[in-house]
Amino acid sequence: MNVALARSKYRQTEKAASPEVESPYQVILVTLTELEKSFSVLIEARKQERAISDEHINRCFTAIYILQSSLDFEKGGELATTLYQLYEYCRQQVLAVFRREQDAKLDEAREAIAGILSAWSEIGPQVDTK
Repeated sequence: MNVALARSKYRQTEKAASPEVESPYQVILVTLTELEKSFSVLIEARKQERAISDEHINRCFTAIYILQSSLDFEKGGELATTLYQLYEYCRQQVLAVFRREQDAKLDEAREAIAGILSAWSEIGPQVDTK
């Protein structure tokens, strides 16, 4: 298989694996879901004493950036500030993993994201206007 064909197949696979996103609500839903998955991969790697995946570290950083930059502090007020602080806490834990620090609290970060994901999923029918 030549390089161009391999690249084409990779791009097709990547596109097929990416969920369709039709609304701002869904962007956040997918971002939270992918962040929780990446936290789970990192946690499992640490438990099994395997090498930490730079790919999932980067996914975490990207997801957290998307979540932080999507906050509207004027409309969201205290809730937006609290979410920003929580996302920042998660970012700090990912940064600790990146630095190979053993005291990173990935379980706590994943639980926080899981809670937000659960709440976000519950409000979906009211806010997802596509």
